[in-house]
Amino acid sequence: MTALVDRLRRLPSWQVTLSAALLVLGFLIAAQLSAEGPRIRYTSQERAPLTETVKGLQAQQDALKARILELRGTIGDLEAQLPASAAQEKTLNAELERARIAGGLVQLSGTGLVFRMEDADGAPGTGAADRLVTARDVRIIVAELWLAGAESVSVNGERIATTSAILDIGNSILANSAYLAPPYEIHAIGPADLYDRVTGSASFVEFVRDRINPAGLRLSFAELEQVTVPAFAGTVSGRYIRPNVAAGS
Repeated sequence: MTALVDRLRRLPSWQVTLSAALLVLGFLIAAQLSAEGPRIRYTSQERAPLTETVKGLQAQQDALKARILELRGTIGDLEAQLPASAAQEKTLNAELERARIAGGLVQLSGTGLVFRMEDADGAPGTGAADRLVTARDVRIIVAELWLAGAESVSVNGERIATTSAILDIGNSILANSAYLAPPYEIHAIGPADLYDRVTGSASFVEFVRDRINPAGLRLSFAELEQVTVPAFAGTVSGRYIRPNVAAGS
């Protein structure tokens, strides 16, 4: 034993250090080799569920691709129907325009008639109220025009719609929330014989005989090739509107 210790003491210090390093390295290599087997087994165990996950994602992707192709086919079918859709759109727009015209929401121009109503001449005296044009007088002329087939009517630039009210407010008339002052010009667009239809009405003849002439009111008219009736500027309410649903649909 003493001889071994003396021999080690005679060895150079770098040999001792190298021997110690090699010994440590040998232990590390042995430890790594002993742990390699379990690590490989662990990796193999984890690979199976990962593979299943990948397969599931791939199946979802394939399904999405098939859905995309299906939707593209549907889009193509719809695009092929565009001419029919355009025709339907044109029909709907035409119906909407007719409804707008019927509701007074579109300015119209055409052959028509203009009535002008003015208060009676002379200084106010007994029965002065009867010598003024009233809302009732205007309503009667408007009603006669509608009955004679007028397509659109306005009073002093105010379009008369189905919701319009013509009322007396002091010495003026209120129509569509607008105050109108005399004289009152009533424009109407209708058939070429609109005037003949109006003046041929028994109720119109009675109105002239019993109201216009006795009070001295001035009523004149003009038949024109071009009469313009402005669009209705009031509020359109749809409280009582409902869709026209065909039976059984």
